Amino acid sequence: MSLFAVLFEDDRDHAAAIRQDYLERHFDFLQANADAIKVAGPLSREGEAFAGGLWLVEARDPAEVERLVKADPFWSAGLRKSVQILLWNRVFADGARLMPPA
Repeated sequence: MSLFAVLFEDDRDHAAAIRQDYLERHFDFLQANADAIKVAGPLSREGEAFAGGLWLVEARDPAEVERLVKADPFWSAGLRKSVQILLWNRVFADGARLMPPA
C-alpha cells in the first residue's frame, strides 16, 4: 500500500450551499471509508471561506484513490472544481526522521 495526498479545489460559487446540504453525507462517507482515508479536512486562505480540502489516503494505486474521490457526496454534488492525486512519502514525523541518511 502507498500513501497519497489528495488536494481538492472547491467551486467557490456554490460551496456554501453544497457544504450545508451535503456535510453529514460527506462525514458518513469518510467514516465508512476510514480504513483508506486516514486524514481529511478543509483548506482555506486567510480571511476567506473554504478553498478546498486535503485527504491522506492509503491505497494500492491512484485509480483506487480516484474511485474514492468520485464516490464522495461532495464530488457528485459538484463541490469539487478539481482534484490532484499525488503519491506521498513520509520522511519526517513526530520529530523523527523516517528516511535513512543518504
